[in-house]
Amino acid sequence: MARVCQVTGKKALSGHKVSHSNIKTNRRFEPNLQKKRFFIPEEGKWITMRITTSAVRTITKNGISSVLKEMRAKQKASIQ
Repeated sequence: MARVCQVTGKKALSGHKVSHSNIKTNRRFEPNLQKKRFFIPEEGKWITMRITTSAVRTITKNGISSVLKEMRAKQKASIQ
């Protein structure tokens, strides 16, 4: 399974580790992914999502229903 947020689409970035002697080696910056369960009152069921902590804050602010509606609209637009 890819390390990608299901809501925001954030994924790993690449960069450099920089040592004290300024030697640069490659590294990856992984998103802060968490497994989180949400209850959807309209459907009366629980869903489990792999999302970043910033997406948890977005869901807390806007509500799970509106975030799911946006996700489904994006998915529909990408299919067409």
